[in-house]
Amino acid sequence: MTEENTRRDFLKKASAALVCSAVLPTAWAKPGAAASADITLGHNSHRYKVVEGWGVLDAGKNPVNDCHEMVEDAKGRLLLLTNETRNNVLVYDKSGKLLETWGNSYPGGHGLTLSTEGGEQFLFITDTERNQVVKTDLKGREILKIDYPKETGQYTYPDQFVPTETAVNPANGDIYIADGYGLNFITQYNHKGEYIRHFGGKGDTDETFDCCHGVLVDTRDRKNPTLLITDRSHMRLKRFTLDGKYLATIPVPGSFICRPVLKGSHIYAAVYRSTSQDYPNSGYITILDEKDQVVSTPGGTEPIYAKGALQEQRKDRTFRGFMHPHDVCVDADENLYIPQWASAKTYPIKLERV
Repeated sequence: MTEENTRRDFLKKASAALVCSAVLPTAWAKPGAAASADITLGHNSHRYKVVEGWGVLDAGKNPVNDCHEMVEDAKGRLLLLTNETRNNVLVYDKSGKLLETWGNSYPGGHGLTLSTEGGEQFLFITDTERNQVVKTDLKGREILKIDYPKETGQYTYPDQFVPTETAVNPANGDIYIADGYGLNFITQYNHKGEYIRHFGGKGDTDETFDCCHGVLVDTRDRKNPTLLITDRSHMRLKRFTLDGKYLATIPVPGSFICRPVLKGSHIYAAVYRSTSQDYPNSGYITILDEKDQVVSTPGGTEPIYAKGALQEQRKDRTFRGFMHPHDVCVDADENLYIPQWASAKTYPIKLERV
């Protein structure tokens, strides 16, 4: 099942619940919710406490819809992308204070990637309604637009291209676009936005995907960087060379991962739902080490390996704070910020490392 189908299923099953909860200022205000400040989330060396009320704003002035992705810039500011066109980008400091807002032309604002070029930082925004990827500076000035990749010979019209994420190779500026809601190709461009190659497509083989929702240039092995790509509906991550050759699969049973995020020696990822039995209002965070082993699952069940295989994970039912985590931003102090999809228009959650 793709997320687009899941979205429709979600609306059928849970629209009434969301209408009732839409007036709540935070995800913690639900009746019967545990006192989140007293809960420690996660396992082993990666444990966290919830920072109550972080980043909650006046929804009449600075509303959000789906809080899709979040990044930290070189100044330590946190940039949140939402598909609410009254303020597509909200810029916070780490205390949760709003610093500025910009953007009103991204109705499908979905993916947010930060890149550095010549000492200056830029953003890549994927818009699922505009069927486009847009490069901006940190003030929102548009610099480059990438439309549907007709050069591939796979696309006949723009609406087939529904990009969900980008990754930028820091070594040469090459851009990788994941068409997670479209035809499921990964398309590679140079830093000027000129087509290089494509690979993947929809399927069930090692080389193909069912919702390649996220993509990352994994630079932990400096001599041999690779691409780490979400195969979300198959509950897997897949590793490829930078020129699109399949290398390996990392099963994450039970976890529908949105995108992998690199910080230090670990990969962090938001799981927007676990199994169908836990959906809606499901999800958690998962953290993998340099051996591609899950070491902690804040908001989810403990990672257990049997005969070298990760056992199926689910939402921790004793913690009710998460509602479809869509991304995780890891700051310089290794605190986590979690924007969420379909979470009754609530603001991101902060987890403080303990």
